[in-house]
Amino acid sequence: MAEPLISLRDVRKSFGPNTVLDGISLDVEPGATIGLLGASGSGKSVTLKTVNGLIPADSGSITVLGYEVSEMSERELVPLRRRISYLFQGGALFDSMNVFDNVAFPIREHQKLAPDELEQRVLELLQMVQLENVQAKQPAELSGGMRKRVAVARALAVEPEIMLYDEPTTGLDPVTGEAIAQLILDLDRRLGVTSLVVTHDIPLVSRVADRVVFLNRGRFIFSGTVAEARTEAPEPVRRFFAAGGVDA
Repeated sequence: MAEPLISLRDVRKSFGPNTVLDGISLDVEPGATIGLLGASGSGKSVTLKTVNGLIPADSGSITVLGYEVSEMSERELVPLRRRISYLFQGGALFDSMNVFDNVAFPIREHQKLAPDELEQRVLELLQMVQLENVQAKQPAELSGGMRKRVAVARALAVEPEIMLYDEPTTGLDPVTGEAIAQLILDLDRRLGVTSLVVTHDIPLVSRVADRVVFLNRGRFIFSGTVAEARTEAPEPVRRFFAAGGVDA
């Protein structure tokens, strides 16, 4: 088997007296899409943010793309983060910039392109997420689903090897949520990126995940395929799937 691109070993994180991660371990293989599930407040987003060092772990080992993230300074993390894109729950677009400048922002930060090359690259990225003729619009003029897709285009601008998705379908109607699921699938297949998807959306994870892990009280209590989750999972996982409209 290939060496994992993301490897967590006995990772612990507390905020004051509240233990959020209580010794979790996880491997994510190259090209895999892993769904990270759990109840609200279970530490899913905290787990995601430890992967690129946005939240430092208290202890344990976090290895990403061969680098020990838990031992790196903020300055050392900068070049690594160019290889990892993080899609925030709300998209985190810059309200003061139009769509073109939002997508162009990371390109301008990390590359020197001529204006015509930059324009071509931005339009290619927007086309990749099935958006055309929106580059002059402001984020406020877009629907929630369109803003998410612009955020994905911006995340792809640095040609990441790893995509971290934090609740990519939250607040979206089912049709738009399905479009985002298809987009994640298309990107994984075409670009071969490795993805970690934090979500409550059972239809989404059923569509896109090669494997799911379930976080409960600071620990992973299940790891397996969606099919295995339906037949072999502990009761909290089965209840979670049933509540999400998929019988476990």
